Amino acid sequence: MPIDFKALVGTVYRRFWIIVTGFLVTFFLVAYMTFTQTPIYKANSILQLDTNKENVIDLGSVLGGMAASTATIDTEVRVMGSKSLLTKVAKKLKLAEDPEFNWTLVEKKPGLVAQLKAQIRSWTGQKVTKEVPYANLSAEEREAAILESVVQTLTYKVHISRIGTTYLINVDVTSVSPETAARIADAVADQYRVQQLDSKLEATRRATAWLSERVAGLRDEVEAKEQRVEEFRAETGLLSAQGATLTEQQIAYNTNQKSVLESQLSRVRARYQSMKRQIDSGAGIDAIAEVLDSPVISSLKSQRAQILRRVAELETTLGPAHPELIGARNEAADIERQITAEVNRIATNLDSELKVAQAQIDSINSNIGQSTAQLRGNNINLVRLRELERDAETSRVLYEEFISRSKETREQDDLVQADANILSTASVPGRPSSPRKMLNLIIGGLLGGLIGGGLALLAEIFDMKISSAEDIERKLGVNSIGSVPLIRSTSLLPFSQVNPADFLVDNPLSAFSESIRYLRAAIAFSDIDSETKTVAVTSSLPDEGKTSLTLSLGRMSAMSGSRTLVIDGDFRRRQLTDAAGLSPEIGFIEHLFGAGQLSDAICKDHRSMLDILPLSKSGHVPHDVFGTRAFDDLLARLRSMYDLILIDTGPLLLMAEARVVAGKVDKTILVIRWRRSLRSAVRQSLHLLKTFNADLLGITLNMVDLSRRRHHKDPGSTYKAYSKYYSMEAKRSFFGWNKSPKPGSMTSSAQSIPTQASPSDARISAATSKEVSTH
Repeated sequence: MPIDFKALVGTVYRRFWIIVTGFLVTFFLVAYMTFTQTPIYKANSILQLDTNKENVIDLGSVLGGMAASTATIDTEVRVMGSKSLLTKVAKKLKLAEDPEFNWTLVEKKPGLVAQLKAQIRSWTGQKVTKEVPYANLSAEEREAAILESVVQTLTYKVHISRIGTTYLINVDVTSVSPETAARIADAVADQYRVQQLDSKLEATRRATAWLSERVAGLRDEVEAKEQRVEEFRAETGLLSAQGATLTEQQIAYNTNQKSVLESQLSRVRARYQSMKRQIDSGAGIDAIAEVLDSPVISSLKSQRAQILRRVAELETTLGPAHPELIGARNEAADIERQITAEVNRIATNLDSELKVAQAQIDSINSNIGQSTAQLRGNNINLVRLRELERDAETSRVLYEEFISRSKETREQDDLVQADANILSTASVPGRPSSPRKMLNLIIGGLLGGLIGGGLALLAEIFDMKISSAEDIERKLGVNSIGSVPLIRSTSLLPFSQVNPADFLVDNPLSAFSESIRYLRAAIAFSDIDSETKTVAVTSSLPDEGKTSLTLSLGRMSAMSGSRTLVIDGDFRRRQLTDAAGLSPEIGFIEHLFGAGQLSDAICKDHRSMLDILPLSKSGHVPHDVFGTRAFDDLLARLRSMYDLILIDTGPLLLMAEARVVAGKVDKTILVIRWRRSLRSAVRQSLHLLKTFNADLLGITLNMVDLSRRRHHKDPGSTYKAYSKYYSMEAKRSFFGWNKSPKPGSMTSSAQSIPTQASPSDARISAATSKEVSTH
């Protein structure tokens, strides 16, 4: 939406004093606060968070360095500004002895109210006691309450913030003393580092104590679990040697022995079976390997060979019956028997050896079976044994880890360092940080301008007064039928008045006359199909200039050659009759109710050819005049006699008669006063006219101040435009100011001062009384 700079300038002009007042009040208030404020000094120190600390001993999460995250840094900022840390700072610096922080040390000067109370108490004989802070508390409670107050004050003066996205923390401290500000800033930074060290040392001590206690418990636990493993081994026979259980070793041994014995058995059986086959087959002993290997057989065979050689020799020399040959033969037979017996013995030995080997194998098989059965039971127990061993091993590993951690923790006491370094200590400020006088004055000026402009804007928003024809059409939704300018007095005397109807006659080429002429033309061309003869001129409230406008409009119509009649319908005030300078004995009311002829009631205007139906002073006014049949008949009769009939009614919102008249005439003109009539009142009047079926011709904006109107949004209606186009003879009229105008004189349309004019109207009239320069 484009900015209407002309409307903006007009707003500034209209609300100039509101803007100036708002600006000056705000500016001087800011200036007063600036120059009376106690100087405040600010000191700051900077800490760097060491997030990459290298620990000589790795203690995991117990004493690990600070994690480099935004949440961690923000947490440390909160810690630095915490109540616990600031309490330690307050105690360390003894801030309870500083009146800036301890309000109980400040001697309060009693205010005006307190002084009056004390004076009244002294007059009445009451004892005036000096109030002692925390008088009802014990010494310890009082000290705690004072410390709490000191810390709270310190909290307001200390501001901790992170510098951008860095690992730097800024400590700002404000104070009325530059030395105190620097001292507190350094103390807060130092106390933060001390608190970090204390926290780490305390964590180390707690960890050491807990680890020692845990190590002792784990030691006992490991011993108990290992003892349980050995007891279970003994109970289940799962004793082991060289990595295997005894049962497993026994099975392995018996298996090996069985293999050896089976091998031996096979050899013995082979030898026995071979020997038996050879014996059964009748083979000689020389074919038997076992016999050949026997030394006895070998010896007997040698002996037999010798004897057989002897027998052979003896047979050659001796006869068969020779004793010596027989003896030799018997000896050879004996040797044969011995050999046979030895062979049989060898065979028996082989058989016995075979049986022994078989018995050994059977015994070993039995042992292996027993061991295997025992091994199956051992395997079942071995599951439980391994479980116990794993449990014992877990406890042993945990025990060794805790021993290692315990040793590390004991060594860490001498290696604990804070996670923050003081990068910059606070220096004593040389000049106060607050108030910044020049900046405050600039801000005060800007703020004053904003407040003044805001007040002017609010005044415009809540301005319910009507300023232009555009307001009438846009805000009220009704046609505007002209604007009647304000007539200013040419007299140099204060409170002098100008009669608008007389001004019209004396200055026919003035802007005022032109506006009345335009209004008459609007009536004449209001309805093309039918002629408009009866017009009611009304207003929402009194003092809006409808009477002056009605008389001026009547004179303009009469001066234009039209037969015109003006009826004074305002029974209570009779302003039109007084303005025309008439004082009839028979008037409108008397004729209406048969007390006189119409020709006797109608009066001629002494300045024009206008006919006026006035009101007599003594006439009785019934409650209902315009609602009677007599008025309807009179109005019909007058319509045949005149070209235009104007009825000056009372205010719509106050007089019911005005609403009745509006419903009976051809057209109704609603007069509103420029910058005085409220939109709410006009809307209510429009609603009443609609309710009574009145045909509204339009709204006339009356008493427009052309010298001020240029600052309202109404194009082509400025004082300068009128002064260049219209001309008039400057005439001076002098009327003294009275609360009640003289008979025959008419209140100016500019001031419309009634018989009950308010002082505010008088001030407006006085303020606008200056020479008219319209031509």
